[in-house]
Amino acid sequence: MIKYLGSKRRLVPVLTRICQASGARTALDLFTGTTRVAQAFKAQGVHVTAVDSARYAHTFARTYIETDAATTDAGTLGAAVTHLNALPGRPGYVTETFSHQARFFQPHNAARIDAVRDAIDSEYAGSPLYPLLLTSLIEAADRVDSTTGVQMAYVKQWAPRSAKPLELRVPELLRGPGRAIHGDAVELTSSSGPGLGHFDLAYLDPPYNQHRYFTNYHVWETLVAWDAPEAYGVARKRLDARDPSTRSVFNSKRTMPAALASVVQSVDCDLLVLSYNNESWLELQELEAMCSIQGSSPGTPASGTQRAVATLSFDSARYVGARIGIFDPSGRKVGRVGHLSNQELVVIAGAPALVRRVVEVAGGGAAAPPAAPPAAPPAAPPAAPPTAPPAAPPVAPATGAASNAGLDAVAPGLVDRLQQAT
Repeated sequence: MIKYLGSKRRLVPVLTRICQASGARTALDLFTGTTRVAQAFKAQGVHVTAVDSARYAHTFARTYIETDAATTDAGTLGAAVTHLNALPGRPGYVTETFSHQARFFQPHNAARIDAVRDAIDSEYAGSPLYPLLLTSLIEAADRVDSTTGVQMAYVKQWAPRSAKPLELRVPELLRGPGRAIHGDAVELTSSSGPGLGHFDLAYLDPPYNQHRYFTNYHVWETLVAWDAPEAYGVARKRLDARDPSTRSVFNSKRTMPAALASVVQSVDCDLLVLSYNNESWLELQELEAMCSIQGSSPGTPASGTQRAVATLSFDSARYVGARIGIFDPSGRKVGRVGHLSNQELVVIAGAPALVRRVVEVAGGGAAAPPAAPPAAPPAAPPAAPPTAPPAAPPVAPATGAASNAGLDAVAPGLVDRLQQAT
C-alpha cells in the first residue's frame, strides 16, 4: 500500500465488521483510492466493484479487486518482477522532472523508475500482468520517495528511505473475481448515467475538502499515463492540473453538498456506509439528513424511502504533515497547528433492523435494540453488556486506546431514529 492522505487503515477493522454483520455478498467502493477497504471486503468473499476517477487508483483496483489470484500464473508474475528488478537505470522523464528539477527521488532510483516504466510499456502492454507490474512499480517508488505522504512538496533534506534501492515486489493478490471501473461517481450514479447495478452494501469515502487527489498524487498519475506532461511549480505538477476538467465537484464548498446528496440518494444499495470527517464542510446533522433519504436509482422511479441512520465516531490522529508545524520557504518554523486529532465519522443508513444489527456488531454492543425506558436512569452507564465477550477496539489510533465515546453517545440517537423509521 502507498502512503495516502485519507487512508482508512485504522477504520478497516470496524468496516470489515460492518460488512460481515450486513451479510453482504456484493459491495461497491465508490471512491476506492488505494483499494484498502475494497480489499478488506473482497477478503470476506464479497464480490466488490471498485470505482475511482484517478488513473493510479484504477490501476490498483484492476490489480487487487478485478484480478483473481486463483487464475493468475504466479510463476510468470514472479519472473516478470525479477526481470524488471534486474534492469539497469536509464535516466528519462522521471529523472529529469522528479530528481533534477525536484527532489522526490534520488537520481539512482529515478533512473531505475524510468527504465522499469519503459519496459512495462514495451514488454507487457495488453498483458494481464500490465496493471500488476505497474502497481508493483508505484508501490516500490513510494517506498523510496522523499515526501511526507503527498506530492505537493518534498522534504527539505533527503528522507532516509530515499537512499534505499528501488525494489519491486509481487503484489499480494486476493482470490475471487471483482470489478474495476474508471469513472466519475456522480456521472455513474446519476439517473441519466449508465448505472452500476444493485449492491448489498455501498461504501462511500468522498473527498472532504479543497485538497485534490489529482495534485496530491500527480507523480503516480504521470507514472500511469506515461505521457511526459509539461510540469510547473516547485512540485513539478502536471500542467493539466490547471485544467478545470481535472477538478472534482467534491473539492468545492459550493458544489460538494449537492454532488454528495446526488450520489448518496442515487446509489442503489441495501446498506449505505459513508466515511466522513468532522473537519469537512458539512455538519453531522446535515450528513445524517442527507443519508436518511433513499432516492431513485438509474432506471427506477423516485422512491423517497426513509432510511434509518446511525453514526459511529472515532478519534484519529491527523495527517503527519499537519503535525509537523508551519514553516516559511526558508525552513523556519513560523506557526503551530491548532489541533493534532480529529473525529472520523462512519454514517450507516438502511432498513431499521439491518442498521441496528450492524451497529451492535460494529460497535461491540454499544447500541441496544429499542426498549421501554427504565423507571429511573442508572447511576452510570455500564462499560459493556455483562454477558458480551470483550470486543476488539474498533480502530487502532496512533497512540493510546481506541475511543468508544462516539459509540456510546450515538446509541440513544440511533434508538430514537430507529423507532421513528418503523
